[in-house]
Amino acid sequence: MTLYAPTEPYDSGLLDTGDGNRIAYSQLGNPEGKPAVYVHGGPGAGTVRRPLRAWDPDAYRVILFDQRNCGRSTPHASDPAADMSLNTTRHLIDDMELLREHLGIEKWLLNGASWGVTLALAYAQQHPERVSEIIVQAVMTTSQAELDWLYRGAGRFRPEAWDRFRAGVPEEERDGDLLAAYARLMEHPDRVVRAKAAADWLAWEDAVITGEPNNSPGMYSDREVDDQIAFVRICSHIFSHGAWLDDDQLIRDAPKLAGIPGVIVTGRHDMGCPPQTAWELARNWPGARLYISEDSGHVGSPSMVQVVHDAIEEFKTR
Repeated sequence: MTLYAPTEPYDSGLLDTGDGNRIAYSQLGNPEGKPAVYVHGGPGAGTVRRPLRAWDPDAYRVILFDQRNCGRSTPHASDPAADMSLNTTRHLIDDMELLREHLGIEKWLLNGASWGVTLALAYAQQHPERVSEIIVQAVMTTSQAELDWLYRGAGRFRPEAWDRFRAGVPEEERDGDLLAAYARLMEHPDRVVRAKAAADWLAWEDAVITGEPNNSPGMYSDREVDDQIAFVRICSHIFSHGAWLDDDQLIRDAPKLAGIPGVIVTGRHDMGCPPQTAWELARNWPGARLYISEDSGHVGSPSMVQVVHDAIEEFKTR
């Protein structure tokens, strides 16, 4: 695998959305290169801060951005005054389109993982003429079945951890909608309550991937308290509303992506985003290529990284 020398951003800024939000973005690589945007996961995790060594800095113009209310975008969701009603899938799609226009980009390659797959697909299905290629891994489309699995069904494998997750909400809500219950806790006026709920949620996220190959302990919870609060506030808000998508919408509408080259990568052992979703997406997306990495879970593996890297190399001169 060819890894390129790390580069610093040649441009960064805050994009005013016109409704009190500002979206942090940066650009790396070649200003005249092929545009590619990384769509981060979470939702609410913020964009990657490590060097992007898979992208040829001579060939690509890489755009990174923090979705609403997380990372360096403002207002931050750790601030109770941040209005979550302005953070919906529609808002996030519109932010991406506003950013594309602001940067003067005609088309860009989309790359995303986990929740970033949901947002990338939703954007591409609404604006297919603005997408050159798509590379996605750890595939999630935020269907009700996926949410039920991640926050309830997976508890069959980690019953002790799921019981702690369930115990994190008030007793009278434990047999109901846990996502909505956590979303309510994340709006509590007491920061101590919000911080505890965030820690309980992230402990469950960590538990889900504990037994995976190449697991990274504390992958979700290893962040500053403000970032934990923002992550879980955004995540519980969006997931408790089903991401404002019709159930299975992104699979149903995958034929809209016909003509857009796509590479779909999933891990055989992904407990958070089981490979069935990637399989269904590939079946409905004309011309997309599916790769199932036999030694990968949600956090990936060298073989998964290789497939993604190969796709990045393949598309850089297309």
